Order: sequence, then C-alpha cells, then structure tokens
Amino acid sequence: MKILVINAGSSSLKYQLMESDNGEVFAKGLCERIGIDGSRLKHEKIGQDSVVIEVPMPTHSEAIAAVIEALTDADHGVINSLEEIEAVGHRVVHGGEKFAASAIIDDDVKAAIRDCFPLAPLHNPPNMTGIEACEKAMPGVPMVAVFDTAFHQTMPDYAYMYALPYEYYEKHAVRRYGFHGTSHKFVSDQAAELIGKPKDELKIITLHLGNGSSISAVDQGRCVDTTMGLTPLAGVPMGTRCGDIDPAIVKFLADSEDLTVAEIDNIMNKQSGMLGVSGVSSDFRDLGAAKDEGNKRAELALNMFMYQCRKVVGSYVAAMGGVDAIVFTAGVGENDKGVREGICDGLEFIGIEIDQDKNRNLERGKPTNVAKDSSKVAVLVIPTDEELVIAMDTAELAKNK
Repeated sequence: MKILVINAGSSSLKYQLMESDNGEVFAKGLCERIGIDGSRLKHEKIGQDSVVIEVPMPTHSEAIAAVIEALTDADHGVINSLEEIEAVGHRVVHGGEKFAASAIIDDDVKAAIRDCFPLAPLHNPPNMTGIEACEKAMPGVPMVAVFDTAFHQTMPDYAYMYALPYEYYEKHAVRRYGFHGTSHKFVSDQAAELIGKPKDELKIITLHLGNGSSISAVDQGRCVDTTMGLTPLAGVPMGTRCGDIDPAIVKFLADSEDLTVAEIDNIMNKQSGMLGVSGVSSDFRDLGAAKDEGNKRAELALNMFMYQCRKVVGSYVAAMGGVDAIVFTAGVGENDKGVREGICDGLEFIGIEIDQDKNRNLERGKPTNVAKDSSKVAVLVIPTDEELVIAMDTAELAKNK
C-alpha cells in the first residue's frame, strides 16, 4: 500500500510517501515556517536532488496542499493523482490511557486526542491540525493515528504511578506515559532479529538518544518502564530539556527569580539540558567539538548526560532481573561513538563490554553489534525507522477498515 506518513509540528510538517510492504520510500520532505513569513517546502524524490519550493503557508492546510502538489508534480512528483495514496498515517504524540495501539481516526479518536491537549500542549494541537488538514484535502481516505505513548501502556501500575495523592490520577490521569514508543518498539523488535532469538525470550534496554532522549526497559517484547513521564520533559537531560530534577526547584526559582510557572516551564523545556549547562549548544556535535577545545562546561554537560544514561541502564537491569541487549538509536545514539562508549564505561560488571574498534568503525545505517566477543550482553546500534512503523500500522488498519 502507498501510505503518506505525516508528522505535524507547530510550525513544521514532515512527510514521507512510502510502500508499507517493503518500506520503500518514494519521496519525503519538510514544510518549514508554517504561519511565519518565509515558509518553504523542501522536497526530495528519492534518487534525485532535493528541491526547495518557496510557497506561502499561513496554515497547515496550505502546507498539505503544497505537499500534494509536490508529490504530483510532473518533474519531481512520484504519483499521478491523489487516488494512489491509499491511507494516511499521522504521528500523534500523546494518546493518554485510551490507546494501547494505533487507531483509525474517527470523531471519538479526535475527541480523545483533544482531551490530551493539556498533557502535550506543544505536540497534540499541531498533530490535530495536520489530521484536519489532510481530512479536508483527501476526503474519504482512511486516516490512522499512531501514538508515541501506545507502546508504553504495558507498564505495570507500580512503574507508571507517581507518589502523589491518588485523586490526581483519578481526576487528571497524572501518571507516567512515556514517549518515542514507535522507535522503542521498532528497535527492540529489530534487536531480537539481529540476535536471532524470539523477542519474548529477551530482556532489552533501548536508548533513543537525540535532541529528545528516552530509555525503555523491554521485557519479553513489552515495555515495563521508561524514563519520560507525564510529559516528554522527564528523564535524562536532553538538548534543551532538564530531565528529572527536584520538583521543589520550581518554587525555589519562582520565589528567587520572580518567575511565573509558565516562565519556569519554558526554561525547563527550551533553555536547559545540554544548552543550559554548556552555554554552547544543544547539538552534541557542537558539544564534542567544544570539549575537544577545552571547554569545561561542554565536557560537564556531556558527562552529566552519559552518567544519567548509565544510571538508568543499571537500574533497568535490576528492574528486569538481567539484560540480553542494549540498543542505541536515534541521532546521537546512532552517530556519536563517544557517547556510546561513555555510557557503557563502567558497566562491565553486568556483562556490557563495548569493542572500541567495532564502535568507531561501524558502517553507518547498518544494524551492528559493537560488543566485544567476550561480552555477555549485546551492544547494538540500530537505525530507527518510526515512519516505517507508522506506515505498517496504517496499512494494517486501513486494510481491515
């Protein structure tokens, strides 16, 4: 099936047109600066150079129209008409407790997505905007919501509950949800294939490390714990997010700096993490270069990140009673050999031994075990493919609609 995969942000919209059966990508692109002057579409027909199309996009509706025009263009298009698009898969960040799997989008599903707006105010509203824009442009085409939170719905209650008055869970569904679920599911399944064992016989720790980072414990194919929480702010420190901190810091800063809760929330989400500690950048490549030039704060930021990741790995080994493989994925996990080595350093006592030669000379884009031959635990680097997961889920549901 030809599936259009949509990932709508507040001022951007990423897309891929792909074949769900074999993962072939026909075209992909990015609409930028939606609702802002200077909006443009960067479109790539696979096998050709990308093209940049300057086009006004005051709303996501114009962005979707631009995507459709690019996909059907005589020169850089890949389909003759919209009729070739058999279904559309939408990444939706938060599904709350209502979705443990992807779902065909109908009025009830849209209402549930809106109910989660307070839980993901930066993500769910633009996700919904993208859905509505596609419905308007492609009436009658099946639409599927694929939720970042769905994979984590197998966590036991003692792992997802917070030690707050229980009434806040009952009234407001305050609990740990977890994110990056499509990525954690994909790479844990791929890990089982690479190891050559059924996933229901394995204990795997997946590290999705990028500008946003989360780590999950996957026991017998089911997520049993994850680092992100009610929102994607929790867990290890990230590019601009602080991760786990003493919650009393919020009141302390409000009193000391005369800040509102909204202002502190902005600081914790957009001015903290690697950027806040280093004062250099949220990009790990910039931090590595600054560290090499002797920048102590950049070195501190990297050390904090690797230390917190290492702590989580150790705690998840304890939670699952062992581990067969750890998996590095996403932008930093797949590409930063120093971060991988730094996280594994000191974990030899639980059987995790990384081979520096394998780690530093792996073939980019190829799933690889970079553990020493003597390592009891596989150390895997696996490129994630969230779009393929979305396409496969979408095709499965659309066929059965």
